[in-house]
Amino acid sequence: MQSQENILSNLKMNPKIARTKNGRIEFDITEGGFPVVLSVHGGIGGRDQARVMVSWLDQDKYRLLCPSRPGYLGTPLESGKTIEEQADLFAALLDELKIDKVACISASAGGPPAYMFAIRHPDRVWALIAIDSISGYYDMPDTAGVFTQLLFLSPLGQKLNKMLSEKKPDMFLQQLYQSVAFFTKDQLKKHVSFALKSPGGMDFIKAFMDTMYPYDVRKAGTENDMAQYRKLIHLPVEKIKCPSLIIHGTHDADVKFYDGVYAYEHIPDAERYWIEEGSHLGFWLSPHAQTAQELARNFLDRNAKDR
Repeated sequence: MQSQENILSNLKMNPKIARTKNGRIEFDITEGGFPVVLSVHGGIGGRDQARVMVSWLDQDKYRLLCPSRPGYLGTPLESGKTIEEQADLFAALLDELKIDKVACISASAGGPPAYMFAIRHPDRVWALIAIDSISGYYDMPDTAGVFTQLLFLSPLGQKLNKMLSEKKPDMFLQQLYQSVAFFTKDQLKKHVSFALKSPGGMDFIKAFMDTMYPYDVRKAGTENDMAQYRKLIHLPVEKIKCPSLIIHGTHDADVKFYDGVYAYEHIPDAERYWIEEGSHLGFWLSPHAQTAQELARNFLDRNAKDR
């Protein structure tokens, strides 16, 4: 078991291991008798990334459940390779923790298991928010060239990335946005400037990047995601019955905008918010981030009234 650790100045984690009927799973959960929110992290992530993903939520209103998906950190890949197995593992974790229902928030590669969880276990999900989430076939994005893959998918590259973010944040942001957004030169300049000037902007970026280090304990999960998602066409999201909110950046170069559009158009009565000029990180850091986060909070508040 790992010791308590700082993520951001106001966030702490104390990870545990649950031995469920479906396998072992690492998780962190905050205290309190509040409605529970299950955070489903993306690629190169883990329960630390899941926690940073929902750092905009008030812990005095919601209890945050942040597991590591199979192949990430302390959750063995054998606990669930397929998205169906991962969905069932989430349900088994809720059983172990004696939690009846949760709201589910996904981002990026966390989309398929989160969508499948809502499909296979409709009685366990009282609301769903999908942020720039995969809803069908996925492969390495066009913008992730050899150099970008070296920076993000190797220990040496990650060390160089971290050093660059500290010493030359403007250069680091340019490299980051070029890999996660379809920006013109003017748009790139505008978003880099916004991130540098935004209060807490670089703190978030550094915290988010820290949830991708070290890569070797996230490698199995990342490679499994890629293998599983190349088999997908479209997820059967039309089977989702819970209140759903789809949020997606229009300029996302990692998980393309059409993934969000497809989910919104096929989930019955889904709500949506498109982040104009939003990159893959637009929900957390962009001129429209505050609006998107407030909308997501209001959506949860509306649906949590009876929880």
